[in-house]
Amino acid sequence: MKSRFANEGKPLITGWDIGGAHLKMAQCRDGEIISARIFKTSLWLGLEQTREALREIAPLRGEGNINVFTMTGELSDTFASRDAGIAGLLGFIEEEFGVENTLIYAGRAGFCDVRAARSLGSDIASANWHATASLSAKLTGTGLFVDMGSTTTDILAFRNGKLVNDGYSDAERLLTGELVYTGFARSALIGIAALVPVRGHMTSLMNEYFANTADLGRILGTLDESDDKYPSADRLSKTVAGSIQRIARMVGRDSGDLEEHEWLDIARWFSEHQLRMIHDGAFRVARKLDHAAPVIGAGIGRPQIRQLAKRMDRPYLDFGSLIPATEEARDDASKAAPAAAVALLGSLHLDHQLAPRPA
Repeated sequence: MKSRFANEGKPLITGWDIGGAHLKMAQCRDGEIISARIFKTSLWLGLEQTREALREIAPLRGEGNINVFTMTGELSDTFASRDAGIAGLLGFIEEEFGVENTLIYAGRAGFCDVRAARSLGSDIASANWHATASLSAKLTGTGLFVDMGSTTTDILAFRNGKLVNDGYSDAERLLTGELVYTGFARSALIGIAALVPVRGHMTSLMNEYFANTADLGRILGTLDESDDKYPSADRLSKTVAGSIQRIARMVGRDSGDLEEHEWLDIARWFSEHQLRMIHDGAFRVARKLDHAAPVIGAGIGRPQIRQLAKRMDRPYLDFGSLIPATEEARDDASKAAPAAAVALLGSLHLDHQLAPRPA
């Protein structure tokens, strides 16, 4: 049976998510995702960082392709304000991709061209969560969507194919529990806890960026090294020993002060504390759902989301297993879920636009 996303004979559709730290892309051909990738782009250093990534992947940007965009990079401090960020990124998109075969995802307002997007800033700003959760709703019907990236975690409920979110802007979603500002790789450990047990004593943490959540995943064996695209906090080795040394600094120690199994327990404690933060948000958001509704996990932090599903006693489904995608692309598409989602939603949108009208 043909997928409802199918658009045989039509141009390749590429979905893009322009973030403050990463650029995500996913390519959709004949209704399925065939590839997805994530690139390091330190947007706070300027748009040239993103432009350079585009130069490197120029062969993937064939003529005549359709490009569909969502963004979170307007929050980057390279811009004076959110509105300035949206205007800057829209100008960047127009300059790099043109307007003829370019669509912007405006969340609750749907798709629009670049020119119309300039008046829809409040709909466009950080709307990548809306794309992934809306697509999950179309595919699953009812569930709790959780996307944990390198820096943040989005938590959205949907029921009967429709989102039932309480907030829309970042400020609103921080209040509702639908946005939890913690991630799987780039979050500083000082942002997770103020105290940690060391040999039975609750110990204050150094208020410094000595270690991050990638160090936790490395010690615990849950991190895919390819997902940690930035240097370590001390810019030294990305090894278990290196990560232990960085965590040791958080409590004013050297790695040799404790046994390795003790540092492992401390990493577990941090990971557990982070999971509690996410669970607090998910518990609030899931109040709208019955207990059988599954958790749909996306992003590089799916190891944490699987633990969340167990904690909530809910079935777990992987975003990559739900979407139409080649087997080779499923895992990468789940990691780059917003880009995959806008590509597939763009495919549906174009099919609708091109469908014959009733006589």
